[in-house]
Amino acid sequence: MGKELRVTRRNARFQQWQALLTNRTKRQRAGEFIVQGVRPITLAVEHGWTIRALIYDDARELSTWATGILDRAPEAQRVAMAPDLLAELGGKSEDVPELLAVVALPPDDLTRIAPTPSFLAVAFDRPTSPGNIGTLIRSADAFGAHGVIINGHAADPYDPKAVRASTGSLFAVPTVRARSHREVMRRVDELRADGLPITVVGTDEKGEVDITEQDLTGPVLLVVGNETGGLSAGWRESCDVMVRIPITGSASSLNAASAATVALYETARQRA
Repeated sequence: MGKELRVTRRNARFQQWQALLTNRTKRQRAGEFIVQGVRPITLAVEHGWTIRALIYDDARELSTWATGILDRAPEAQRVAMAPDLLAELGGKSEDVPELLAVVALPPDDLTRIAPTPSFLAVAFDRPTSPGNIGTLIRSADAFGAHGVIINGHAADPYDPKAVRASTGSLFAVPTVRARSHREVMRRVDELRADGLPITVVGTDEKGEVDITEQDLTGPVLLVVGNETGGLSAGWRESCDVMVRIPITGSASSLNAASAATVALYETARQRA
């Protein structure tokens, strides 16, 4: 553990951390992002993520939870920060957080998603909403998925809105960014060649079968389209089957994260 750093003014270090909240490019260059909230920080530590810094309020005594986090991440730099500055990084002007974490970005490597016999992963095609990404990751965690792939030109899963919406599940479920569907399908083909018979199941309101009629008990990659355009032509060609979620009422379709949640629930129901 290094010497405690004190930050009481908007110096270069503070401005660097502040940029991590809003600037995706700077997050990528720095290789780190800021984590806010008790549950997300706790899960980041529990799941062994690299904690680069822990930033805390220099004007109050820390709680048992906060001191416990400091003890469990001895490699992290300690940063005592003035409350007004900490409030800016915390994202809630009316509330000064007790503790924030600066966490290293993991590699975007599809092998992080384990190829188990019960393989279940979700590919989210070009999502534009960080909140939807976080919600989908939370559902993936809840229903036993082994990983989430954010594919194509998309919002950032390490945006604070995505991290908050995941309620910490980002740290429990491997989430990998892929440049295109081709990159994902190359990995699928590798796993198939190794004997894992993955079925690629796309979701679409005009799919040929109801999702309840599709066998989802084997290894499955669920593919969900983005919020406005649905699945790309490349994904449609790559899917082995397109399923639909029957809906009634005046809604024309489900929100993308909601559709993914329904598909994950149906997969978990069949497997149970």
